[in-house]
Amino acid sequence: MYTKQFEIRWSDVDANRHLRNSAYIDYMSHTRMSFMLENGMDQRHLAEYNLGPVAFYEHMYYFREFFPGQPVTVSLQLKGLSEDGMYFEFLHNFYDEKGKNCARCEMMGAWIDLSERKLVELPKKFWEKMDSLEKTDDFRILTKENTRKYSQRPKDL
Repeated sequence: MYTKQFEIRWSDVDANRHLRNSAYIDYMSHTRMSFMLENGMDQRHLAEYNLGPVAFYEHMYYFREFFPGQPVTVSLQLKGLSEDGMYFEFLHNFYDEKGKNCARCEMMGAWIDLSERKLVELPKKFWEKMDSLEKTDDFRILTKENTRKYSQRPKDL
């Protein structure tokens, strides 16, 4: 399983003196980016295809608090991937130094062409890297319909 360890910084703590909720998002993003960097999906290589990742949602579940002085280990697993690689779904778990699961997040996103601002397929060489990530027990092949699961639509003022 791919993991990344973090030290809680003073700036990661909120008014309740525990890990702030937005720090969880930062840690997950850093974990995903680390996986991508280590697998040849860095900015330079993505720029060759004018690609960037975009998040659709991140659903967090908190079980236990993290406090300064405690290491945080964040895992990354592939929960879903479309056949063309356009859509992806990740599972992140947050563990304390004893391996206790303190939080979980399900994240879904897609790849966007940075000039056209439209969703695009993932080139095969990158798809293979994504597909090599350890999969969850409930891994699935994603379709466009999976991205509409929560039926959220914008409502203008």
